[in-house]
Amino acid sequence: MKKFILTYAVLAIAGFTAMAQHQVPPAGYEYTDSIIFTPVPPVDSLLKGRDIFSVMPENVTVVQSGAIKASVLEKARTNEGKMQNGFRIRIFFDNSQSARSGSEAALYRFKMKYPEVAAYRSFTSPYFKVTVGDYRNKSEALEALSEIRKDFPTAFIVRERFKYPSMQNTASFRMDTVRVLRPVKR
Repeated sequence: MKKFILTYAVLAIAGFTAMAQHQVPPAGYEYTDSIIFTPVPPVDSLLKGRDIFSVMPENVTVVQSGAIKASVLEKARTNEGKMQNGFRIRIFFDNSQSARSGSEAALYRFKMKYPEVAAYRSFTSPYFKVTVGDYRNKSEALEALSEIRKDFPTAFIVRERFKYPSMQNTASFRMDTVRVLRPVKR
């Protein structure tokens, strides 16, 4: 019975959504697509400046030496700006006459599709390259690659050195399209 009610509710909501998308606008108005920008939080910033133990539930008790805590904090402080080995995904690699504009187009297309993923465009003579993501291990990169290959079939994984985790916000907003009712301009 619960499955039937849940299925009926989902179908009803989907029907209302479909009807709302095909509504006829009032006289003198039209539906247009508009882009909205929604702020997104910085990458990996959930615990920035906070102790992990301060966010644990009250019913969790951790017993550890103060020396361990001090050692971990010292290690984090000393490694803060160091370069780390990691993986990125190369979505563009070319040295033709149109490589500059091709790399710009690939970067733009990628940022429109995946605004939350960091993307880097570089030139190492004679190649223009577009590389995306900051992955700690190859399994994370492989997971992302399977999704990215849907839009960039020639994408492949490369090993690179970078500062990780990135605390800079690579995408300060997320773009989405909404339908808006606007007066018809005459």
